[in-house]
Amino acid sequence: QVQLVESGGGLVQAGGSLRLSCAASGGTFSDYDMGWFRQAPGKEREAVAAISWGGGTTNYADSVKGRFTISRDNSKNTVYLQMNTLKPEDTAVYYCARRGGLRRGTTLESTEYAYWGQGTQVTVSS
Repeated sequence: QVQLVESGGGLVQAGGSLRLSCAASGGTFSDYDMGWFRQAPGKEREAVAAISWGGGTTNYADSVKGRFTISRDNSKNTVYLQMNTLKPEDTAVYYCARRGGLRRGTTLESTEYAYWGQGTQVTVSS
């Protein structure tokens, strides 16, 4: 049974920083690529970042490049999203996700992810 539990969300002023964590259980964490997605009210879910199973490859949405950093610690079964220079338009529920297949490489395509966390709210005030 795969479970993903996000934490670290909250309220922050524009220009501030937050670090999200996603703790995974079930399966061998180090075998799977991971991703972060977000969904703002009234909008479709969008990709934020992805990281390969070993951590050597990362992808980012254009809207967060240079501001967000995805990383993982396979010894702790945890993936992180460091968010800097936050903007009001970053306000959303953030979800982590695990790809369904083993070691396939990074992708920002949400349909490639089989398991999702419950989400954590990030609110950026102007």
